[in-house]
Amino acid sequence: QGFKDNLHAVFCLAENAVGPRATRPDDIHVLYSGKTVEINNTDAEGRLILADGVAYACKDLGADIILDMATLTGAQGIATGKYHAAVLTNNEEWEKACVKAGRNCGDLVHPLVYCPELHFSEFTSAVADMKNSVADRDNTPSSCAGLFIASHIGFDWPGVWVHIDIAAPVHTGERATGYGVALLLSLFGGASEDPLLNMVSPLGCDGDSPIEEMERDSKRRRLV
Repeated sequence: QGFKDNLHAVFCLAENAVGPRATRPDDIHVLYSGKTVEINNTDAEGRLILADGVAYACKDLGADIILDMATLTGAQGIATGKYHAAVLTNNEEWEKACVKAGRNCGDLVHPLVYCPELHFSEFTSAVADMKNSVADRDNTPSSCAGLFIASHIGFDWPGVWVHIDIAAPVHTGERATGYGVALLLSLFGGASEDPLLNMVSPLGCDGDSPIEEMERDSKRRRLV
């Protein structure tokens, strides 16, 4: 699609099949970030590899924008419904951009609460840096799941982190919808040479032409 910036795709894949090496309750894992995680929910396995993925993007790829997208929580469908994915981010501009990109392309998005100072305590562990699942499932579990991932970059990380939970809108009945492809193209379209993607991108298009925006952003952000 004519992207000039340094763009990486990291696929975080897990199979939670039962076997002799399967994760068990009360196991403690050392993740790629170096943080220790006590397992209190073996069905919350996806966030473990997503945490490794974002840590790899930060430490090894040197990314300054990290977007993770996954079918992470069933609670997402309750929080934002069947048609809107949920977005959680440390950057208000990117939260607004995700919502606008969704409206432009049809892959709808709605924000979750980002409040690690109140919600990350749900993962408190007496024997590790954190547990892998919340203590209270009635306390915004989709938001907390995203905060678990963000903690492996670090809440003081200066880059842009965006988490998109797409559990509900990726399917209708037994059929996949293809949700997410158009959203990513629209969201990052301003970094493309494609004039259509430039037009639908919500970033860098308020008062500046795509060319002017790209010239101004000389540091050429590395995207994940």
